[in-house]
Amino acid sequence: MAAYPTRGRRWTRAEYDRLVTMGFFHEDERLELLDGHLMVREPQGSRHGVAIELADSVLRVALGRGWRVRVQLPIALDEGSEPEPDLSIVAGDPRDSRDQHPSRPALIIEVAESTLGLDRDIKGPLYARGGLPEYWIVNLVSSVLEVYREPAPEPTTGEWRYATTRVLDRTAVVAPWAAPAARISVADLIP
Repeated sequence: MAAYPTRGRRWTRAEYDRLVTMGFFHEDERLELLDGHLMVREPQGSRHGVAIELADSVLRVALGRGWRVRVQLPIALDEGSEPEPDLSIVAGDPRDSRDQHPSRPALIIEVAESTLGLDRDIKGPLYARGGLPEYWIVNLVSSVLEVYREPAPEPTTGEWRYATTRVLDRTAVVAPWAAPAARISVADLIP
């Protein structure tokens, strides 16, 4: 059998949004645009769903007024990425996003079990490149919270990463950079 070269096509966020508006995708189709690639989002297990609900509840109480906890809603990260993180923390009123998805959340949180590699190796660098100051992974595999801060390009490769990484076990308490007075128990985030 002969081998034929193949080539993919990268999509822009504007093209993706136009397809969504035109109804090109089925409303139940779970897609997100990551670095120009349309990715199918994995189905969620019950622990994943419970972790999202726990984080939503804890964050709303800890952050208080002036902050929005957006659950699995798009963010306009850059021209080629419109991820739908499990949770994003955005300042302001929901009406602020009437004409465009938020682009600079103060905090992004992904809950990871089967998607741990994707959340670390693909989404993490995308969020760093997008200048998002803080990124958390509720790691259900190891029952820990991974905290990533200070986005910066690596000096040798130019690839974007978070300069500071901390892994916190269930006994730890964490405060988001955007709300340093808030105290969140890692145990309250893990089912």
